[in-house]
Amino acid sequence: MFLTLTSTAGSASDLGFLLHKHPDRAQTFDLSVGRAHVFYPEASDERCTVALLLEVDPVELVRGGRFGDGFALGAYVNDRPYAASSLLSVALGRVFRSAMAGTCAVRPDLVGVALPLEIHVPAVPDDGDPGLVARLFEPLGWTVDVGVGPLDPQVPSFGESPYADVRLTGTFTPADALRHLYVLLPALDGGKHYWVGPDEVDKLVRSAGEWLGGHPERDWILRRSLAHRREYVADAVERLGVVEVAEEQVAAPTDARPLSEVRREVVLAELRAARASSVIDLGCGEGALLRELLADPAFTRVVGADVSHRALRKAAERLGLDRMPDSVRARLTLLQSSVTYRDARLAGADAVVLMEVIEHVDLDRLPSLERTVFGDARPRTVVVTTPNEEFNVRYPTLHAGTMRHTDHRFEWTRAQGEQWAARMCETYGYTFRAGAVGDVDREVGPPTQLLVFTLGAAA
Repeated sequence: MFLTLTSTAGSASDLGFLLHKHPDRAQTFDLSVGRAHVFYPEASDERCTVALLLEVDPVELVRGGRFGDGFALGAYVNDRPYAASSLLSVALGRVFRSAMAGTCAVRPDLVGVALPLEIHVPAVPDDGDPGLVARLFEPLGWTVDVGVGPLDPQVPSFGESPYADVRLTGTFTPADALRHLYVLLPALDGGKHYWVGPDEVDKLVRSAGEWLGGHPERDWILRRSLAHRREYVADAVERLGVVEVAEEQVAAPTDARPLSEVRREVVLAELRAARASSVIDLGCGEGALLRELLADPAFTRVVGADVSHRALRKAAERLGLDRMPDSVRARLTLLQSSVTYRDARLAGADAVVLMEVIEHVDLDRLPSLERTVFGDARPRTVVVTTPNEEFNVRYPTLHAGTMRHTDHRFEWTRAQGEQWAARMCETYGYTFRAGAVGDVDREVGPPTQLLVFTLGAAA
């Protein structure tokens, strides 16, 4: 199992300092998965290459209970010794731990400096999908060159190779480059050698928190990295603080202003019309609506609730919570809470807002949200906005059959939205009125649906 990292930035000593490995010295590390060797095949002022060679004994892995069940032949005869996998990620994390942290006490001037880098990994599993590696690395800024062939060029190939010969080129700090490999190589490994537990979520958030949330293959990466454990994937999504993609990035030019801004204005108008003085913004994110509510003294109690602690922290920062006048601060409460669990703190408000929230909830968990909001919190007014699926054809960069955000579990047509609203009214004693957010297209309606619920009164 082998990879090389090359810098063409000049002095070999610079890369040596950043990797904390001297170019004139070969080093060997004993790991739980084998032995790792680090050496420099070339080190000049023009070009410097560091190589990581991992020796893996699959028999020892089985005896140690790390791979296979000890009886199947495949546990002993497999690609572990040569194919890039979770084992190589373990070696990267052990051998280049300080480099991945981005520290360099001896040469602090080198920290954070992006270098022209080349990475070569000769045998990467690609699941028989030749475009997979490119879809993982190109969004991060790498240029990807994938060659396909037998592992040994002297052996004829019978059929297509299940491995890709991968070369990456780009300008990155060595720390970022190593972290990209550390996260994505295990995702490409369909047979991890270790038990996947909650600490894997910690590893992903710590190593990829700056980019994974917005990666187009985020869901695939999380599912593969976390062994398709749904609870871990949901935890990772929450901790990555995934937020809605700005619709102005894909919207047709029907609105002069961003739809998110129009949406907040419509919601505020509905809350004022309902004479609500206490409002809970469920799924408040980073606090855009909270800011508008606090700017109007008519809203005497403002609660922002979100399942993501990171989102609440960002909301506090963006609202300037530590600099807020006492009179305004007294009106605001930030709560970590889930829309699918009963929370007594959400009861007693005049209005609850679900602004672009329900479409992020799995359909089988939607009844829990319904009970939480309409049954337990039971405010006088509920204001819901959600995408109008019919309008998606007006987004020129949105492919047919796809949704506006990778975290959306569903998107409803106007008829489906109103059917759901009618069911809420019948079940919980509300009436509702349907409206629109954004310019209304004569053929497909508005970009966003508005559903306003009133408890026990005519709409």
